[in-house]
Amino acid sequence: MRLFLAVAVVATHACGAGANAAERCEGQAGAFSVKLNVETTNLRAAQGEVAVTVYPDDVRRFLARGGKLARVRSPAVLPVTRACFWLPAGDYAVAVYHDADGDHDFARDGLGRPIEGYGFSNDAPARMGLPAFADVRFHLPPGGRTIRVKMRYR
Repeated sequence: MRLFLAVAVVATHACGAGANAAERCEGQAGAFSVKLNVETTNLRAAQGEVAVTVYPDDVRRFLARGGKLARVRSPAVLPVTRACFWLPAGDYAVAVYHDADGDHDFARDGLGRPIEGYGFSNDAPARMGLPAFADVRFHLPPGGRTIRVKMRYR
C-alpha cells in the first residue's frame, strides 16, 4: 500500500503544474452542477497567475466589488492557462486578468489604464472602457462548456 501511495504521489507531481491546475475546479461536482472550462490564450509570459472570475447573470454584480460568484487563480502557463468551475446550468459572464506580478491586484497606470493583460467571455472588446454586460454574457448548457478568452494588453 505504501508503494502504491508513493507511486501515486510521484505520478501526480510528474504531470506538471499546468495539468494539475486544469483538474482543480472551483465548486463541487453534483447532480445540479455542470463543468465550465475556461481557456486563456495570448499571454505575454508564463509568470505570475491568471485570475478567472465568474459573475452571475446580473448586470449590477458584473465587475462590482463583492459581485463575483467564483474565482480561480491558476499559474500562468503558455500557450494556454486553464481554470474550471462547477456551476448550475444558466447564464454567466467571465472576466480574466493576467496578474503577472502575483499581487492579487489588477495593476493600472496613473491614468487608470490597465498595465496587466485582461479579457472577457465572448472576447468582448473593451475599447473605450468596459464591455457591455450583454456582450460578455454567455450560456452554460446542461452538458457543460469550454470557453476561450484571448488576453489583451495595452
